[in-house]
Amino acid sequence: MEELMLRYSMLRGVVEEQLWFFNGRPLPDSPRYTVLPSGLAVRGPGRNDTGRYTVALSNPFSSKTAHVNVTVLYGPDEPIIQVSPARDFYVSGDSLTLSCQADGSPRPTVEWMFGDQALSLGQTGVLNLSHVQTTQGGDYTCMLLNHMTAAQRHKSISVHIYERPPGHPTCSVLAEDNVHLRYECRWPGGTPPARLSFPDLINASSGLENFTLTVKASHHLDGKSVTCEGIHPVGGDKCNISAKSPVDFFPAVRTQVDSEGKIVVSISCVSEATPPTVVSWFRGGEAVIGDGAENDISDGTARLIIRHHNVSVLLLHNYTCTCTNALGRRSRHLHLQEPSISAFGLFPHQDGTVVTLTWEVPPTSIVTGFDIQMSGPDLPSVDGNHRSGTYRTILPKPSSARSADISDLDPKATYRFRVVPRALMAEGQPTVSRRIGPGEGLSGPAVAGIAAGIPCSIVFLLLVCSLIYLLLYWSRMKSHQTRYPVSRAANKVQTTHTQTPHNLLVGGPKSPPDYDRLQQAPSSLSVAPPSFVPPPPPVRVATTFFFHKPNLPQVQTFPGRLLQSFPMLRSLDPPRPRRPSFRSSLDDLFRN
Repeated sequence: MEELMLRYSMLRGVVEEQLWFFNGRPLPDSPRYTVLPSGLAVRGPGRNDTGRYTVALSNPFSSKTAHVNVTVLYGPDEPIIQVSPARDFYVSGDSLTLSCQADGSPRPTVEWMFGDQALSLGQTGVLNLSHVQTTQGGDYTCMLLNHMTAAQRHKSISVHIYERPPGHPTCSVLAEDNVHLRYECRWPGGTPPARLSFPDLINASSGLENFTLTVKASHHLDGKSVTCEGIHPVGGDKCNISAKSPVDFFPAVRTQVDSEGKIVVSISCVSEATPPTVVSWFRGGEAVIGDGAENDISDGTARLIIRHHNVSVLLLHNYTCTCTNALGRRSRHLHLQEPSISAFGLFPHQDGTVVTLTWEVPPTSIVTGFDIQMSGPDLPSVDGNHRSGTYRTILPKPSSARSADISDLDPKATYRFRVVPRALMAEGQPTVSRRIGPGEGLSGPAVAGIAAGIPCSIVFLLLVCSLIYLLLYWSRMKSHQTRYPVSRAANKVQTTHTQTPHNLLVGGPKSPPDYDRLQQAPSSLSVAPPSFVPPPPPVRVATTFFFHKPNLPQVQTFPGRLLQSFPMLRSLDPPRPRRPSFRSSLDDLFRN
């Protein structure tokens, strides 16, 4: 153990007493301090022993004091490192400050080291980092050195600078041997790398930056949304992917002519599916293999290219394309068509000097070009001649064209336009003609139609009127048959002829009423008789009853006097038949 020795010396005299003081105070009673005959020994001096030591010497004759300043060299002590602001990690672009302090005498110098690179040297111990990047993350070491004692200390701290991966995670699913599905999730970059996983799938594995998981294809995965979760300290993200079986589709046909003058027909079959489908081609039931000559398969397997000089040869076969992935398959059959146009329209401009023609082509039609033809006043044709009255080609168009503008027209003239599709020299069916210009009156077929329609219309009207007349006549004749109602009083008339009753008169004819009883006194009646009304002057009237059924009682005639005595019998007089009107005939017609 080191000792601090303080000694004094005298030129003359004898010391009888010596006293030691530290910073003006007597030394404490401690085994660390030992008073020697000519000095003071301090065992294990430290930083607290730095100060002013005083010795007081005395004898009976005099006293003397002496002072000495003692500095104990120490340190550096254990460094203390602080980071401001204090965080677990810093994001790229942040700013921070590192400080390193340690006690020592003399004060030690501080040097910051980042790897093998010295960043600063001095006694302040402060390191400022502004707009840090991920490359500045790592271990920072604080080096402290006491130049007097050559003692040194060091201490390190880790600074984490993170950066989120750029963009967002990307998900995909691919097919493996048409049996398995390989789900992939990519989110590269970032510090540290993002951890990726598929929690929707029964698998607890995960990976960094680029993670792949293979599962067996099954129907429950068809259309199921699978999520890939990316976890990063700065901020996570996710993406979704769904595996889908092929959907229905329509083949697309494109035709052109190559440098050798051959018709090149390109058939594309694309079915939306995830993972992408593999297309198989068949012609007439046989698989088509690309040979690079007449048949070629490109765009993976989605396009079949056929080359031939004769368009009729291309129309002989039926083609089939089948799109397949791990979840299913879809097939389409097609037969190439001759040159044709499915829709044709004409749109005149406002001034009448320009017209726009538009047309559409069926999806499976083989067309290498179009001829715009016109009939009307003279316009220069393709061959430079001027002809009128017949259709002539005024403008050729390539197979990709779907419209054409015709200019320099006379607004007062009438023109007719049509489009003829072509496959090299083979012409297809022309479109219907479209007219522009003033009207030309009715055409011959229209006039013939009107001439034939007028007589037919007249005959039809006559037939309708005859039918209405017959219906009215039948209704009127039916209403002329007189119907006589059978009065209830007829059953009270006594019959003088005995005949076999009609089958419809159940129980035979009834007896006539008892006229004697009717002439009884009022007291013998069950109810009060009505007041007497003087009868009208005697008029001889006879009432006749007609019975239209056989075996009914014959006609009975009652004298007029009996009617005068009993006015109630006048109601038996049948009403006169009323001449039916036109309205009543119609009512009877609809009622029946």
